[in-house]
Amino acid sequence: MTMNRRDFLKVSTGASGSLILAVSIPGCASVQTGFQPNTGEWKPDVWLELTQDDDIVFTLARVEMGQGTYTGLTTLVAEELDVEPGRITVKFAPVAPEYRNPLFGLQLTGGSTSLASSWKPLREAGASARLMLVMAAARVWEVEADRCTTQDGRVIHPNGIDSLRYGQLVELADKEVIRGDVSLKPRSEWKYIGRQTKKLDARAKVTGTAVYGMDVELPDMVYAVMTRSPRYGGAATGFNRSDIIGLPGVRDAFVTERGVAVVANSYWQARKAQQALQVDWDLSDALDTSTEQVFDGYRQAASKDPGVNERSEGNVDRAATQAGQVVEAEYEQPYLAHATMEPMNATAWYHDGGMDVWAPTQAPDLGRIAAARHSDLSPDDVNIHTTFLGGGFGRRLTQDYIEEAAAVAFQLKVPVKLIWSREEDTRHGFLRPAMLHRMKGSLNDGELTGWHHQIVGPQVLDWYVRNAAPAQYPWAPKFLYDTLGKVGLMTEGIATPKDISAIEGAVGYPYQVPNISVRHTHTDPGVPITWWRSVGYSHNGFAVETFMDELAHESGEDPVQFRRKMLDSEPRHREVLDRAARLAGWDKPAPEGRARGMALFKSFGTYVAQVVEAGIENGEIKVYKVTCSVDCGQVVNPRIVEDQIAGGILFGLTAALYGEINFDNGEVRQSNFHDYRLLQLHQAPEVVVDIVDSEVEPTGVGEPGVPPVIPALGNALFALTGTRQRRLPLTA
Repeated sequence: MTMNRRDFLKVSTGASGSLILAVSIPGCASVQTGFQPNTGEWKPDVWLELTQDDDIVFTLARVEMGQGTYTGLTTLVAEELDVEPGRITVKFAPVAPEYRNPLFGLQLTGGSTSLASSWKPLREAGASARLMLVMAAARVWEVEADRCTTQDGRVIHPNGIDSLRYGQLVELADKEVIRGDVSLKPRSEWKYIGRQTKKLDARAKVTGTAVYGMDVELPDMVYAVMTRSPRYGGAATGFNRSDIIGLPGVRDAFVTERGVAVVANSYWQARKAQQALQVDWDLSDALDTSTEQVFDGYRQAASKDPGVNERSEGNVDRAATQAGQVVEAEYEQPYLAHATMEPMNATAWYHDGGMDVWAPTQAPDLGRIAAARHSDLSPDDVNIHTTFLGGGFGRRLTQDYIEEAAAVAFQLKVPVKLIWSREEDTRHGFLRPAMLHRMKGSLNDGELTGWHHQIVGPQVLDWYVRNAAPAQYPWAPKFLYDTLGKVGLMTEGIATPKDISAIEGAVGYPYQVPNISVRHTHTDPGVPITWWRSVGYSHNGFAVETFMDELAHESGEDPVQFRRKMLDSEPRHREVLDRAARLAGWDKPAPEGRARGMALFKSFGTYVAQVVEAGIENGEIKVYKVTCSVDCGQVVNPRIVEDQIAGGILFGLTAALYGEINFDNGEVRQSNFHDYRLLQLHQAPEVVVDIVDSEVEPTGVGEPGVPPVIPALGNALFALTGTRQRRLPLTA
């Protein structure tokens, strides 16, 4: 293509409306490029849109639930596009194959993978767009493209004086073709990566203009609440409908697969009517276990079944036979709720042969399957509108709340907002699994020669595959959904990814020990479970790092030095260990009445060492300070890293001090924040976050702050009291 200045002016001044530039990401074969005159835009399954008015829109494929994807991923695009991140408008992605998380094959946000999975593709998106704009400008000026530069949304002429706005070039840039790989900015030229600290969504959240699921309002919308079986697996067989229908504002009430739905003109009217419900339950297939029975079952399973061999090096039995001392311990962790600040909710509207769903979901493609299950629609007929999330922590990866809203909307054919109460969230949500760990360590003259770890409990995938498998094959007819789920479980580790939710963090044991055995005894008591912030790392971190502390004590060695001498081949582990110890003043005595504990753990590719300084005041555990050193690779936004690590620490401390969901005859004992406590503001310790400067590709930070703080606190309490606690939550 050749074009002189006169032709360029004719095109750029004669065009009207928005001109959009589509950027094709390598590996996204279905993304279309090419300007569409009839609409003035590209197809919607693209990442970037640039308009003639210099508007830039970025489609965010990972949800924003407070972990910083809104800012972090936009910064990647802005860096390569050479514009201020604040100039970019962000919109949440629709359900489309292009937006699947490549690490999971699903369009979900979890596993602290958002930045790691987007690091290269989104930078390539920005770089490709910038290059096409530069090529277009170079043709106008009849100069070589590599002599042109960019700055703040403009292409600069080689003379350093003339320039063209990106908006003037978008239609011309559509004609350009990039041959070969696009070059990314070297680290020395970065303006925003590693420096950007402002959060782009802060103003919207502070001013209340950010739309969460609870904020969705539609014309003629009604409100629904669901009364669920007091025991998981129970089914409603009838209720006093005639008494309910006549109550103020009530529009309808009926039995669903999940229980009894009450629909009213307002949320309060629906709740008031719910109080008058008298439901007949069939509990013949319902959960009837207790917490004590769960752990009794775990111990019986552990004794009968040594479990699947997940890691084996050397011979741990021979090491134990030859050891001067063998140390054994058993650790318990309870079921945990997620306690998101925004309870579960979704708004659904069945109309015109389709359904629109507005939801704070971590997995919109699974949400589409969930809605299709409870209607006569196919997934392609369901549109998921993702909102901001008031906390996720893995709970919103499971789509039961969307299933409920869709079932009600399908029956009523009007917009329906279904809201869970805090009590319902606590009693009927999916939980972090309870787990049991049996440990055995062999010591010879203070050296650790054998390590055996038996993990006992369920796998999350067993509960998650129900909607995850159909989401990978959305074209499949609905009668095959359950079959797809069963096939997914049968082919785990072959056709589908291996479920590591029970063993992650245990098989990655970093210490150099000649004899290692890690096994998993799979047993499931039937309590509904899902992902929880840091998943298996949370319970394995407690078992591994508490037991390491026990072994250090038995060997008579300092806990830091005991770990350090077994990390010769793990320089990144050693660096964060040394930095955390130094910053916390490990070699100096703790203030009177206090003690320090250490833990070191790698999760989601991120290395974290933490020192907790704690004591006991007025009969309660008091955490004074947590010092954390973190190596998460290249940092995109230092403020977000600090916030997420600190948030993970507080989340972990809540679990360590208070977290516990218990069952009696299949019913959850806890109900709200009075008996499922959260750490209060006045209880929050001083948190020091030290970030290692690194040039390796970034890893996750949303979850790695959680696993080490729990054992570090327990180790501090042992140093203070001399009593070892092997069951959570910890007590004074």
